[in-house]
Amino acid sequence: MKALGPWVAEGVRSSLQRRLFGWLMLPLLVATPLLGIALYHQVQSSAQSWLDDGLEDTALTLAGQIDLRGGELRIDISATMDRALRFDRQDDVFYLVLGPRGEVMQGDAGLAEVQPQPRPQPAGDTYYGDVKLRGRELRLVQLGRDCGQGVCQILVAETLHKRDALQREIGGLVALNGLTLALLLALAGWWAIRQGLVPLTGLSAELERRDLHRLTPLTARLPRELVPLQAAFNRLFERLDRAAGAQREFLADAAHQLRTPLTSLQTEIELAMLEPHDQRVEPLLDRLRQRVVRSARLAQQLLSLARAEDRSVDVGAALDLRDIAIESGQDWAHRALPSGVDLGFELADAPALGHAFLLREALENLVHNAVSYAGAGARITVRCGSSAEGPWLEVEDNGPGIPPADRPAAMQRFRRGGQAAGTGSGLGLAIAADIAGRHGGRLELLDAHHGPGLRARLSLPPLPDPAPAA
Repeated sequence: MKALGPWVAEGVRSSLQRRLFGWLMLPLLVATPLLGIALYHQVQSSAQSWLDDGLEDTALTLAGQIDLRGGELRIDISATMDRALRFDRQDDVFYLVLGPRGEVMQGDAGLAEVQPQPRPQPAGDTYYGDVKLRGRELRLVQLGRDCGQGVCQILVAETLHKRDALQREIGGLVALNGLTLALLLALAGWWAIRQGLVPLTGLSAELERRDLHRLTPLTARLPRELVPLQAAFNRLFERLDRAAGAQREFLADAAHQLRTPLTSLQTEIELAMLEPHDQRVEPLLDRLRQRVVRSARLAQQLLSLARAEDRSVDVGAALDLRDIAIESGQDWAHRALPSGVDLGFELADAPALGHAFLLREALENLVHNAVSYAGAGARITVRCGSSAEGPWLEVEDNGPGIPPADRPAAMQRFRRGGQAAGTGSGLGLAIAADIAGRHGGRLELLDAHHGPGLRARLSLPPLPDPAPAA
């Protein structure tokens, strides 16, 4: 028991199932031997009593043969009866009949020398005991019987071969049955614990499906003992949802409040650059304009990020990614691209389900990322189409690209590739990846089709099969 305690407490902390099984087995391992010993003694006592009753029956038979004739006690035991009284396939049987004064009337006179010597029994009383006779162990029954002139003593004894064999058989059966019962109880306990922990497995699976974007309450039907735990999780989800909502609202409000003054400041700087001024401040004004443009872009990205995380936005509207790409192309046609940048479009029909504004923001970020990092003279191609896996948008450039080892990190917020040379904030790819995930799709960073470069592919789930006509 002392050895099992530390094993239960220390060795299986990683498994609730094994811990429960260990504490279940602890009383089983203690109780099974004790119950087995008690059962063994009860069965042995019953078997001993049955065998003693057989010896007493023999003694009663001998007592019935004592007769008083003409004032003299006699006992008539024929040779046939003597053989019947002594017959036993496993043990030697001895008997002795003593008169009221201790004289030998019939039987084995040596039986009177057994040790320890039993006392004479009153009429009607019986004594049972284990004795020895010339080094042999015997089981003895002594019966007192009123025979007219006093109390006669009838002694019947037998060796212990049959009793020893029966004792071993009882011990073996009790041990075998005890081990079988313990094994069955252990298996039943293990199965019961596994079944009892199934609701916890289901609760764990439900928790795995929750994140900051999906904090819906847990609704699984659980045992009464787990209902408070489920309620506690639901209250936690409610608090997290409120905190995440407040964070998104703050981010959206801050981005919105920053965007207007930054746009005004950019306009003022550009007007100042058009007015007559000292050419020595031209580089300073240009740097200020670039910083303001970058800040305005960052505010726009933060606003897009807040919208992408808004769970209330419906992303199930029917649209065509080709229209999204055309609108983005018309917007980029009015922008000043870096020197030598060639922006082209290869568009095909790509019906999908989603939110047009969010998908346009994703494409905007992918194109802006390519323009910012591909460098002067880059060739950028925007594609869209549909395949068996679903509709997709793709932006490919022939710039330096991103090494495969750095691509997972490049899609994290405020992380840029180790070889990035642009002035981005590290949010463009992260926003596109969030929008793709919000639509149930994914963003992949792949090698360009030909030569160096990067190909960012946004894939959406395929359209559901149309419902059959009624």
